[in-house]
Amino acid sequence: MTKILIIYTGGTIGMVNDAKTGTLIPFDFQQIQENVPELARLNYQLSVHSFDPILDSSNMNPEIWASLAKLIRDEYDRFDGFVILHGSDTMSFTASALSFMLQHLAKPVVLTGSQLPIGEIRTDAKENLITALEIAATKKDGKPMVPEVCIYFDYQLFRGNRSIKYNSEKFEAFSSPNYPILAEAGVNLTFFPNYILPEPTKPFQIHTEFNANIGVLKMYPGITERAVKAITESGVDAIVLEAFGSGNTTTAPWFIDCLQQAIANDKIIVDISQCKGGSVQLGLYETSRKLQQMGIVSGYDMTFETAVTKLMYLMGQGLGTAEVKQLLEISIAGELTVGN
Repeated sequence: MTKILIIYTGGTIGMVNDAKTGTLIPFDFQQIQENVPELARLNYQLSVHSFDPILDSSNMNPEIWASLAKLIRDEYDRFDGFVILHGSDTMSFTASALSFMLQHLAKPVVLTGSQLPIGEIRTDAKENLITALEIAATKKDGKPMVPEVCIYFDYQLFRGNRSIKYNSEKFEAFSSPNYPILAEAGVNLTFFPNYILPEPTKPFQIHTEFNANIGVLKMYPGITERAVKAITESGVDAIVLEAFGSGNTTTAPWFIDCLQQAIANDKIIVDISQCKGGSVQLGLYETSRKLQQMGIVSGYDMTFETAVTKLMYLMGQGLGTAEVKQLLEISIAGELTVGN
């Protein structure tokens, strides 16, 4: 019998309305099972590990990501797949982080959650949970169909490190603007193997060290020197530069000087686009040529969530600045397309 481990971290999927305050509060997984009796009909052996205490996803951090990775490592040989129930707000961050932490993953790790609590009449929680379990259990020729970290939400399966949460009000909360979906759930559960990572050839291992000392510099018209220096002259080790369009910024001399000084101080700067679709192309326009020349790294089509977690992961490995920069510009877990 297929064995699936459900890891319940918290999130809207496990919330109920508090009659006294009118706010949503967490409840335990046993109550989820009561609200989804269909789980008993699945021909899987389900085991549950619940976080204690249950977490709002806004409180996720690298230490919790490490505990998830270690739990999967400790249970890796006992289960065919893993389903993580997680709040949607930071789900893409967790999925991206796990995609780097779980090296040579050969089993499905499917994150899911819901926009409405599982006890609501119109909830999306039941379908998301049941189909996530089916995806985690699906095999072809005896091998898992999706040997990677992914997110299932509203009938679509996304590569975890390509996903973004783009809507807080609709059931279709997630999208993957720069990479096709991995599967779609309709009358049939249809997989798209050409877009799924190949089965790894090396043994599974985890890396849990992260360096979260990262700053974010988001461009906007009228940005001031003082605002920029608050980031570039701070004590951070790396900066995610959210640029315009295909990686463009102002060419004001003071701005260029701020970036050059940060790089001279051994800070890593990775350039990603504020646009949800498309890719950074440093040097395509005059406004990004100077960035390329001074040694700013191209994030290509990485999402913000992936750029942040990849930086944290690489800097946590004890690598030199040059090696971190090199690895940022290549795909190590299917997270970017070079020259897209």
